[in-house]
Amino acid sequence: MTDVATDQLQVWVDQDLCTGDGLCVQYAPEVFEFDVDGLAYVKGPDGELRQAAGARVDVPEHLRLEVIDSAKECPGECIHVVRASDGAEVAGPEAED
Repeated sequence: MTDVATDQLQVWVDQDLCTGDGLCVQYAPEVFEFDVDGLAYVKGPDGELRQAAGARVDVPEHLRLEVIDSAKECPGECIHVVRASDGAEVAGPEAED
């Protein structure tokens, strides 16, 4: 049995669904950032945006709740938080409640 509280999580943004509302950037600016196209992208620990489709970054442990909340509150339902071990979605449009 895996535990969302301790499992390593990764996050990615589906730019095709991003509405540019910016909740994710407000919740976790260390993880999400807008690009010049007005869409949100994830960024790595180096601060560089990951612009490839489906690009994932690790969720910093101290920002787990903020990243999960951003996925749950996103009006575009475009943020996917997955377990690194098996890719199961724990928050986002494909997560099981």
